[in-house]
Amino acid sequence: MLSSLDELELLRGTLRAQGKRIVFTNGVFDILHAGHVTYLEQARAFGDVLVLGLNADESVRRLKGPDRPVNAEADRALVVAALRSVDHVMIFGDDTPLTIIEALLPDVLVKGGDYTRDTIVGADVVEANGGTVHTIPLLEGRSTSSVINRVRTA
Repeated sequence: MLSSLDELELLRGTLRAQGKRIVFTNGVFDILHAGHVTYLEQARAFGDVLVLGLNADESVRRLKGPDRPVNAEADRALVVAALRSVDHVMIFGDDTPLTIIEALLPDVLVKGGDYTRDTIVGADVVEANGGTVHTIPLLEGRSTSSVINRVRTA
């Protein structure tokens, strides 16, 4: 678990010295489901190391409402860190991961297919530093909101 921007920049330097291709993505990853796992595996395939920015609880509440997240940030971080596709996790409290992207300067920035190049925060930073930006199609019917709705109506 990465705990500071200084630690993130140190990691970047180490990985660059090793010639590793760094991939970054971010999200809430509240109730982990097959869509998340598939997405993270596909993101990781763009490079050698996947760094995941995880929205802190207060950020999730601002973005998704007072009933979210269902799982606390420490639990969400532990679960995503256990996936073989995820190499490093950093929790962030801002509404966007721009500060992390500026510190990490990943080779590849990945978001889900519900985003476009123009709506991906940090895309301009990544591209200005020689990186690429990709979107990955979402798995139909696989979302945390749909899981929550199924549980509520059960």
